Amino acid sequence: MSTEILVNVSAQETRVALVEGGALQEVFVQRESRHGLVGNLYKGRVQRVLPGMQAAFVEIGLDRTAFLHARDIQPLDHDAGEDAGSEAKPKATPPSPEPKISELLTEGQDVLVQIVKDPMGQKGARLTTQISIPSRYLVLLPHGQQSGGQQVGISVKIEDEAERARLRELVEAIVAEEGADTGFIVRTAGEGASRDALRADVLFLTKLWRSIRLAAHEARTGAMVYGDLPMVMRILRDLLGTQVDRVRIDSQASYEQVVRFARRFLPEVSDRIEYHDSDGPIFDLFGVEDELARALERKVVLKSGGYLVIDQTEAMTTVDVNTGGFVGRSTLEETVFKTNLEAAQAVARQLRLRNLGGIIIVDFIDMEDTAHRDEVLRVLGKAMDADPARSAISGVSSLGLVEMTRKRTRESLEHILCEPCPSCQGRGFVKTAETVCFEIFREIMRSARQFDAKEMLVLCAPDVAVRLLDEQSAQLAELEGAVGVPIRLQAESEYAQESFDVVLL
Repeated sequence: MSTEILVNVSAQETRVALVEGGALQEVFVQRESRHGLVGNLYKGRVQRVLPGMQAAFVEIGLDRTAFLHARDIQPLDHDAGEDAGSEAKPKATPPSPEPKISELLTEGQDVLVQIVKDPMGQKGARLTTQISIPSRYLVLLPHGQQSGGQQVGISVKIEDEAERARLRELVEAIVAEEGADTGFIVRTAGEGASRDALRADVLFLTKLWRSIRLAAHEARTGAMVYGDLPMVMRILRDLLGTQVDRVRIDSQASYEQVVRFARRFLPEVSDRIEYHDSDGPIFDLFGVEDELARALERKVVLKSGGYLVIDQTEAMTTVDVNTGGFVGRSTLEETVFKTNLEAAQAVARQLRLRNLGGIIIVDFIDMEDTAHRDEVLRVLGKAMDADPARSAISGVSSLGLVEMTRKRTRESLEHILCEPCPSCQGRGFVKTAETVCFEIFREIMRSARQFDAKEMLVLCAPDVAVRLLDEQSAQLAELEGAVGVPIRLQAESEYAQESFDVVLL
């Protein structure tokens, strides 16, 4: 199955699509007006310490103060860690009491912090002082030392024990030779890397960290002291490996920039990068635009005829599975089982494509056979394994719902590309014309009691005006007699259905 990265660059935004087997799996969008901040380092100042929340608000120069929790200040054990940006697996040791936030920070204190979650909605950025700086093969952990030696972790996605031992031995020897005073994690891309390549990364990251420390010392409060790579380079660094067959870029300038970056840091894959020179937009030619449009819809149609309904809320994301037009060829249980199997794979793909995170509830169609339920969970788990974002499936609840979580570090596709509907304010529905008519009647009565007027003019949406002159005409005439003044109607095409004004003349 071929895997391609498609890069669409314009003056306003840059979009990167990961396509596997002709199907869009993931999309990244960065607009010039709003850059992603994850990975950037700032010299912050503690504004408020909240003992009741075990957290602090930190000023880092953004519109809203950022949030730093006590557990994000504590040293973590990365010995069995994953790639940068994901949490490490803890050792099987008794948990130590969490220090109080007031013992860790004081108001007015300067602190070097890294953004781990972009600002979302009304929430500020999420911070950590447990800094990690990735390169091609390694992740530097400035505070990753252990007493008695340096800490070297290996990505859990490198499963071969012999390779894990080889990498650990190599990196530990390089760190000792260079006298580095930091810890390192070997990323998934480091599997099979040579000693020279690993040493080059150690030297690069060590030098970079020294420059960051100097910049942080000299920087003013709220200043960014280190910014991660531009989005295209960052994605290539993280995604471009042996599994990616080709990278197509539709901008000549960006293509040349990426090629220079690849020849310096990823020379083995630089020949896979191509300039897409065509009159047609690259996302149109590969069907990505249509996929993006469908990814913003609530309903996802399955090949069998079944469908999903996906709703994203502030607290969680819910996914409802329905058989739809799929009637099957045998028993009802078998029809439901096949629909749920197809839905399990579709759910995993949609969560990644839409970048939905946090708590996720999947309401599969009820199955009587326990073996069928177990198989659906197994297929869902296997499909989620291909997702680079960490996830956890807790099984089926007493209500028959599958509860799971997916790590969220950036805004969902819907939040990036959309905004709440101005008519319904994000509710997903509007009041009926009949309801609005009754609201107008109540407003007319309210105004008549409070003010003296010779005439009343009602401005409303065309559908509401038609209903007032048709089904509600008798009630309107009765109301006109009750208030004792003429009531005129004026349809306004620009009014939303719920909007109206009662003007006293």
